[in-house]
Amino acid sequence: MAAKPKATEEKRRVRNPEATREAILTAARTVLSEDGPEGLSVSRVANLAGVNRGTAYQHFHTREDLLHATADWVADQLLSEGVFAARDEQASSEKTMPAREQPVFETMERMVNFAVENPELGRIWLFEMLSSKNPSGDKFFARYKQGIESLVAGEYGHDDVDSEALAVLMLAGNFLWPVWVNAHAKTKKERAAMTKRFSREMLRLTLNGVLKPKHYPNLIKMLKDDL
Repeated sequence: MAAKPKATEEKRRVRNPEATREAILTAARTVLSEDGPEGLSVSRVANLAGVNRGTAYQHFHTREDLLHATADWVADQLLSEGVFAARDEQASSEKTMPAREQPVFETMERMVNFAVENPELGRIWLFEMLSSKNPSGDKFFARYKQGIESLVAGEYGHDDVDSEALAVLMLAGNFLWPVWVNAHAKTKKERAAMTKRFSREMLRLTLNGVLKPKHYPNLIKMLKDDL
């Protein structure tokens, strides 16, 4: 009797391929978050998602397909999390810096927080993007590089920056820092402190490597006050 609800749920998903695909990807993210790529297999994910292996293989022929799809999901999350977006009206009323400086500060904070909260998934995205024959085909990398290019081309940016090289350097650091955090932070307080440390250094790198710091006095003061 206990098996019938599961069978009913599976039939329902078969009639809704998108729901089945999402259930499989959700299970894949769970496996990857817990055990990394080494623990991933289509059969294991199918079992966790509550679908038969044949159904899972119809959607994802190999574990590499699951990895690619997971990387795409991370890119979508980075965009939908609003890394580059302006805050909503309620949040904007809480701004503490001028309009030129606030977005730079918020972007650093959001990026580092996402990476620390999603360490395995972030690294999967990073390595999938870096090994791609067309990195600019990744939605988030393209947007991130475009953001650096816009800062460089603007009135307050340096004009001799290799935007692509700097984008790779900053993203690599951002998504590898959680390895250091997980190895050395023993408490939530220590994790929070290490997250803040890194976001501040990313901000310092941006101010000195991309922007002309004299035009961002509030950010410079914040960095000095945090020392």
